[in-house]
Amino acid sequence: MTWWQALIHAGAVAATGGRRDDVEQTEQGTAELVEDAELQAHPIPEPRIPSAASFLNGIERWSVVAYDGVVQIVNAHVAAAVCRRDRQGVLHTTGELHRSFALAPLKRMSAAMRQKLEQSCADIEPVEGDLVEQPARYLEMIESTVRKIRAHHERELAEEAIRDLGEEEWLVLDGRLSRSPAIAKHPRILGAIKSHGAQFLEGRGLERALTLPAGHRTSVFLVRGGHTRTEVYSWYLRLWPWEGNDLLYGLLRIEARADPETVRQAAALSGWLWAERAPLATPATRWDRLLYPLHHVEAYLNARAPRDLPSRRASSRLPRLAS
Repeated sequence: MTWWQALIHAGAVAATGGRRDDVEQTEQGTAELVEDAELQAHPIPEPRIPSAASFLNGIERWSVVAYDGVVQIVNAHVAAAVCRRDRQGVLHTTGELHRSFALAPLKRMSAAMRQKLEQSCADIEPVEGDLVEQPARYLEMIESTVRKIRAHHERELAEEAIRDLGEEEWLVLDGRLSRSPAIAKHPRILGAIKSHGAQFLEGRGLERALTLPAGHRTSVFLVRGGHTRTEVYSWYLRLWPWEGNDLLYGLLRIEARADPETVRQAAALSGWLWAERAPLATPATRWDRLLYPLHHVEAYLNARAPRDLPSRRASSRLPRLAS
């Protein structure tokens, strides 16, 4: 018996191995409970699906496509879309934004290469060239720039969508509400956060959130600091059992308007979102935390993305041999 088998035999929960969550830089925020005196785990009720709902998601793709000396020139594509579900359960696209562009530190390029780029590319996003000689940090800056452009598209599309929401219609976003006050303060918008880079809980509350059983939600809390710009109410929701996987498996953090009505609706909203886990959002990498309608929007955008710009995945670094 190995040491870890001995731990499991003694009562520890089995796991299949950890994984690195694809998160933004970790930040510490604060939480103030607005439901219960201590953070609790609540079973969710039988789900009731709203008669009308829309879902917003976005994608980003980028790749280094050329070098001008050590200067890395990047081809990028970002897009966002809103899909509305009709009474028959069919999702229809109601709004879409996209941008394909180059990123380059124009001031660090040779005159000839810069001229060629400006002549051949209609959309160029200039970036600073201070990190050109540090390729790893330069690419981190590129990734951050692309992510911000994607977030801008999603925010713009969400602000357009809320103007068209019906009186009983809900909008679910992939990500945080707190980036835009107009979005964060709307009474019928929810944010579904798959990444957990911002920490708001600690001690026993954090342990209860991370070991939340499937089909349960935590108490509602007010979040401040971290990535938030506007105060919102939030709670954790477990879509699938984490036992035998890892602590973040199937775990979502939900954001909604900071209002007492959110606390009253948290149970029913959690039941609805729990139901949206089916059909399975495969083959997405984080299908266990991706609501199926948001996966549908993502798949739609991926199908319309440029064919010459695949998703960034690890590729072989073996030398290319002439055929």
